[in-house]
Amino acid sequence: MRCRYTANALLNSDPGRFGGFLHRTWAAETRPALSDLCAPGPQWTRLSILGTTAGGPFHDAGTVEFVATYSGDGDHGAGGRLHELSRFRRESGQWLYVDGDLS
Repeated sequence: MRCRYTANALLNSDPGRFGGFLHRTWAAETRPALSDLCAPGPQWTRLSILGTTAGGPFHDAGTVEFVATYSGDGDHGAGGRLHELSRFRRESGQWLYVDGDLS
């Protein structure tokens, strides 16, 4: 989760590299096109993990509830926050983002 947040936070500095990372760590059945993940986004400023379920070394699935805040820059509004319960799945030893519910 934290590495995906970091990739989103750094996306504007190197869209190909960090968009590619997001694409590789997203489950194939729900993954958007790579070009969609390389588009400029807001300036992410903070990640707060509110809770997790499973996701340990002996689990194949888990959830992460988080709040991520972003600042406004004119193109992306006045700033705000994203509150999500994300679902992840381990596949071939790698954790993949499956989907999430926004609150």
